[in-house]
Amino acid sequence: MRSVRRSSSAARWDAVELLREWVASKQVDTVMVCFPDIYGRAMGKRFDARFVLEHKVLDKGTHACNYLLACDMNMNPIPGFSFANFERGYGDFHLHPDLSSIRRAAWLDKTALIIADLYDTPQNMNVLAPRSMLQRQCTEAENRGYKVVSASELEFYTYDTGFRKAHSQGYRELKSVSDVVQDYHLLQTHREEPLMRDVRNALVESGITVEGTKGEAGIGQHEINVVYDDAMRSCDNHFILKQCVKETADRHGKSVTFMSKPFTDVTGSGCHIHLNLVDEHNDNVFFKNPDVFRYFLGGWMRLCQTFFPFYAPNPNSYKRFRNASWAPTRIAWSHDNRTAGFRVVDKGGKGFRIEFRIPGADVNPYLVVAASIASGLWGIENRVEPPAEFAGNIYEAQSLLRVPQTFQEAIDLMEKDEIAHELLGQDVINHYCHFFRKENEAYSIEVSDWERKRYFEMI
Repeated sequence: MRSVRRSSSAARWDAVELLREWVASKQVDTVMVCFPDIYGRAMGKRFDARFVLEHKVLDKGTHACNYLLACDMNMNPIPGFSFANFERGYGDFHLHPDLSSIRRAAWLDKTALIIADLYDTPQNMNVLAPRSMLQRQCTEAENRGYKVVSASELEFYTYDTGFRKAHSQGYRELKSVSDVVQDYHLLQTHREEPLMRDVRNALVESGITVEGTKGEAGIGQHEINVVYDDAMRSCDNHFILKQCVKETADRHGKSVTFMSKPFTDVTGSGCHIHLNLVDEHNDNVFFKNPDVFRYFLGGWMRLCQTFFPFYAPNPNSYKRFRNASWAPTRIAWSHDNRTAGFRVVDKGGKGFRIEFRIPGADVNPYLVVAASIASGLWGIENRVEPPAEFAGNIYEAQSLLRVPQTFQEAIDLMEKDEIAHELLGQDVINHYCHFFRKENEAYSIEVSDWERKRYFEMI
């Protein structure tokens, strides 16, 4: 699979010629132009590939309603945003294709995919868009002589119950693809291999280098790993991977969920972010310069609570943080210790990195990595020392700072911290805090199965 890796006029020529080649050879007849919304879902349009070439869509882009950054999971417009509202008529923003992202979406029939950036005007990128926020932080790092590289380990649950049946059942009594815990278990994961093999192959054919897949600690839980790349491309890979997994599962008559905690009695699903900095020679800065590593870690840890809603973005996220659950419950760092929120992996040389184990599988990767970079660069600039390394079982360390216990607590911490407004911008913090508050409000007024089971009169 050929893909474009340049973002200059040469990249434009390559993207157009690549698409022209695919169309002429009848490999592609459809082009998806998409972008990540706040939840990290793919939004956009499908085009006839010939129309894209004839009308120069790769140059001109397209438009979409700006309510897509101001709506809830069910596509209902959320009132109270200054950026997009009925008073302003919910206008359009412009989708400007990132030509370096074009690729075959190999899990779909004759389809190509390109990720777009959002612009309010032809000259002004929308500052609220998740991809824009990450681009800004990558630029800040580049201005300091660093390139950020990262990778995500993504966990999810798989069910033999298909998506439509799961919906009609109210997501109750879903049939797991497995009957027992399958962590690293090659025999148990044999049953899911037809699905996971299709996912791996489709991702590779779509230009995403997959390391592998494995069974995880929950019944029917899987993990998939892709190789390190620069931060933007890594988040694009994560974004595309989720779409591929969901659509491939649907084609197999199965369903998947990336919820942090889909059921009370199951292990939560994490999204561990591995991150380091490299210099102009592609050398690992964390390994070469212990001060940069230390201050970056110090800033990241100091602002962990500040940006916690990006790491745990909905009320369900907080049900994953339980002792002995493999999800961190306290803010601490340690070498090769899976009870730590910040696990330092010391493989020497290029392998020296920080594994951020706090985020769940429900996160938007662009927001996680943007906040992480902003925190680390702030730590370098202000020479923020991390706390002492903790050795031992961090679940039992009562003296350490806990992660926020509720979504409401986390939102309050982000909204009140002046550093958050300084690093990401007041408009950004206001927009996301309003979005998160409305999400929490929707949860707080909903009557759950648990409440009926608990409080309905029993005779």
